Amino acid sequence: MAKAGPFKADHVGSFLRPQRLIAARKRHIEGDLSDEALREIEDECILEVVRKQEAIGLRAITDGEFRRTFFHIDFLQKLNGVSVTYGDFAAKFRKQDGKEVGFRPPVMHVGSKISHAHTIQGEDYEFLQSVVERTPKVSIPSPSMLHFRGGRNAISSEVYPDLEEFYKDLSAAYRAEIEDLANRGCRYLQMDDTNLAYLCDPTIRETARSRGDDPDDLTRLYCRLVNESIKDRPDDMVVCVHLCRGNFKSAWVAAGGYEPVADILFNEMNIDGFFLEYDDERSGDFAPLRFVPRGKTVVLGLMSSKHAAVEPADLIKQRLEEATQYIPLEQCALSHQCGFSSTAHGNDLSEDDQWRKLDRCVEIARDVWNYHA
Repeated sequence: MAKAGPFKADHVGSFLRPQRLIAARKRHIEGDLSDEALREIEDECILEVVRKQEAIGLRAITDGEFRRTFFHIDFLQKLNGVSVTYGDFAAKFRKQDGKEVGFRPPVMHVGSKISHAHTIQGEDYEFLQSVVERTPKVSIPSPSMLHFRGGRNAISSEVYPDLEEFYKDLSAAYRAEIEDLANRGCRYLQMDDTNLAYLCDPTIRETARSRGDDPDDLTRLYCRLVNESIKDRPDDMVVCVHLCRGNFKSAWVAAGGYEPVADILFNEMNIDGFFLEYDDERSGDFAPLRFVPRGKTVVLGLMSSKHAAVEPADLIKQRLEEATQYIPLEQCALSHQCGFSSTAHGNDLSEDDQWRKLDRCVEIARDVWNYHA
């Protein structure tokens, strides 16, 4: 059976939330809308975004992450053992014009044994599957998202005196979720990972060293966690990883080319494809793609989800040609560098802008690879 994805015109998964969904979630938080009523509105909005994806010519179809506030926390906090606090941790996101965006994201802690007590994405996947005509795609956070930001200090040393036991339990919990999704029919799974991209940044690598972590060891660890998490997947399930340097209100955190992680990442992570950010100079050059082995796809994020301007087709085709100095064109695909709304806050563009940009992505894929939906 042919594997489903990644496709020559693909996307990371999240879409700008419609205003009525934003209003409904606000009413739900305030206690003025029931769980059932919120889900009904979510279902309606998801059906609309599915139809728009299919109409524009995409083959990988997501629910836009419309049921989430954050791309990672909404998933991870449903694992037994994970708690979330809203403390003093402040992240600095930067925009292209040099301005900073202040943000105090929720912080995750592990205070008891990690386990998978119940399905997390299962019901959401089944709804998506019931309304798509093409390939339903599920995006979940990479297991490394429960480790890197807090490190040892965020994981109870009483519960896990040996971190290897934590890694073992975390991978087992992921395997259980992936098995559940597979049993429901999921065959296209994407893991979203900021940490491997952050480890491309010289400053962040030095910060990791200062807390006692070797950046190369962390890269190998995160590859191992993914491999252990997916090792029982069905043969026809496609798994990709998306590397992100930060995506909040059109701002970013990290900068630096893939060279520091490329050899380990591309050769030690046993997945089918990599979604890589390549939308601006923060991503470096294409030379690290020389490490990509045959049989793996690189979805080049040459277009940007951070601004409204639609990239000229000729410019993107030129950049694709530059990439082929290091990797064959048939191993490449095209997307935006990240989702349009990694958090419910969304990036600085309109829904119309979002669809115009995706239409251009599909147009280019048709010209370059004879892509058809």
